[in-house]
This record gives sequence, structure tokens and C-alpha cells, in this order.
Amino acid sequence: MKQIITIVLISVSLLSFSQPPVKVDTATNLLGIYEKLDEYVPNDVMFTTEDGELVNFKSLIDKPTVLTLVYFTCPGICSPLLDGIADVISKTDLELGKDFQVLTVSFNEKDTYQLAKSKKKNYVAQVKKPIDESEWLWMVGDSTNIARLTQSVGYQFMREGDDFVHAAAIMVLSPEGKVTRYLYGTYFLPFDLKMALVEAQQGKSGPTINKILNYCFSYDPEGKKYVFNITKVAGTIIIVLAVALLIFLIFNKKRRVHPANQS
Repeated sequence: MKQIITIVLISVSLLSFSQPPVKVDTATNLLGIYEKLDEYVPNDVMFTTEDGELVNFKSLIDKPTVLTLVYFTCPGICSPLLDGIADVISKTDLELGKDFQVLTVSFNEKDTYQLAKSKKKNYVAQVKKPIDESEWLWMVGDSTNIARLTQSVGYQFMREGDDFVHAAAIMVLSPEGKVTRYLYGTYFLPFDLKMALVEAQQGKSGPTINKILNYCFSYDPEGKKYVFNITKVAGTIIIVLAVALLIFLIFNKKRRVHPANQS
């Protein structure tokens, strides 16, 4: 029993060590998502679509809308997030274009509409049913318009070299452009999305109970830099395997000793 308690304590301490928290030292650079339910996206922010057309963002919203904020060269969770969008579009019984639309906006002002078009092609191809592709718009913009849009929905990110520290979530907007719901993570249940869209159609908003944020990077306080979350995942797997091996060895040893004690 004493050995098992020791193993558990070691595992907990190692697990804590392998998962450094995301930190931001400056109060002006809050990182994460701060829900702004019942707030509206700005009336006058402008973005360029994947076809090179400059449009008023608010004017595009005429039905329940899923807003995804990513950047197109992201080496981390943006791809799983977009995979999740394609997957839930495939699985939901709601019809893209009739019941809802998806607006994907890059928060990297260096991304181009040509890149947006290329990325759109890749992810639309993942949808496993016929859809109106024009109802999943991909957009880019300058830093001013990006800042105004992201701030209006409480999405705070930070540049780190050529990449960004950011969280994974989607925002659901009403046909009037009001923020009604946040869905966190990179995988979305069709039922959760459907309920969020139905409530958005009615203009109803609700706080999110499950606010588990997945970050593209996590902060390494010793190295004073952000590192990929893959280190946390790999570290967790290694620790779990090590604990399992130790427990197996202990009980296996007891099984070998037990017959000897009986004799």
C-alpha cells in the first residue's frame, strides 16, 4: 500500500511539472477567451474573402453564424479545430446555408486571401456531404479590423515570433450579429452545435459551463518562452505508461512471492 501511495504522489508531481500553466506577464496582454455574451460584432469592420472581395463583416450575417478565429499557417490546434468544423458540418442534420453559415477569419494580418482560398479547398473537401461552399467563407484582414473583431467577441491572442499563442473555440452569433454562445475545444458534438444555433436563431444567449481551453502553446517559465502543447501530451502519456509499468511490476512481484510464503 505504501508503495502505491508513493507512486501516486510521484505521478502527480511529475504530471504537474510536465504541464506548465499558460501565463502572460503583462496585464495589457490578457490571453484566452473572455465571454462577451449579448455583445454585437462591430458594424463597420472590413475583411477580404477568399475570392479577393472586400466585404463588410456584419453585412454577411443574416442567419445563425459559427465564427472561427484561426491563422492559416498555424502549426498547432488550428488544424484540429478546422477538422472539427468540417466533421460537425458533415454530421449535423442542419443544412449549411439554410440553417446556418460558417465564417472563418484569420487573426494574422500577414495571411493572404490566396492562402485562405487554398485552405478552404482543403477543409471543404473533408465535409462528407454536399454543401453550399459559399456559406463557409474564409477571410483575411488588416490588424485594425482583426483587433476590433476579436475584441468584440473576447478573443485574446498573442504573437510569438511568426506564430501566435491562442485558444481553441468557436463563437456562435445570432442573425443580428449578437454573441450568444461559445463552444470550446477542437471537437464539437452535433447536438451541442444544433442547440447553440437554434438558440442563436431565437436570440438567446447562455454562459458556457465547460470552459476547458486548449492552447496552441503553453508557457515555459524557465525558458521564458512558449512551447507546443505536444510536450504536455507526450509527457502525460509517458508518465501514465511509467505508472502502469511500476504497478504491474509491484503486483507481479507479489504474485511470485505469495506462493513461496504459502510453502
